Order: sequence, then structure tokens, then C-alpha cells
Amino acid sequence: MDNNQNVYQVKDDTVSVKEWLITMLILLIPVVNIVMTFVWAFGSNTKPSKANYFKASILFWIIGIVLYFVLMMLGIFSFGMLNSYI
Repeated sequence: MDNNQNVYQVKDDTVSVKEWLITMLILLIPVVNIVMTFVWAFGSNTKPSKANYFKASILFWIIGIVLYFVLMMLGIFSFGMLNSYI
């Protein structure tokens, strides 16, 4: 092999349709879906696009939980205010 010749190794980071179908089937299983979301988001063997998808998914979970608690607190306080006027 010539020293001037560069050899590039191509890494296929594309997630195939088959992989997505298996992923979606796994996400249908209760409790396993939560564990696997974190494994795929932060695992070292996960393809970058799949890891980014699950990191974004976790971020949406966090935003949803925070909004839920804020709205619940607003509802509880507004109900309390309504009872004080009756």
C-alpha cells in the first residue's frame, strides 16, 4: 500500500426502517420503554441520530412534567381563591 494513499473508513450512522420498527415495538412495552429511552439517549453504542431523538424526547418529558405541575398549582390556588369568596 502506498504511503500517500489515504484510506477512509465510512461509518454508516443511518438508522434503518427495520431498526425504527424494532425501536417502536420496544417502546410499546410499559416500564421497558422508560429504561430503553435512557439507554438509547445516553448509551455509547447508539447511533447519533437515534441518541439525539431520545435526548429530545426526554427534554419534552421534563417540560411536560413541569407544565403539568405549574398548571396543577394554578388550578389548586384558583380553586382555593374561589372558595374564599363563597
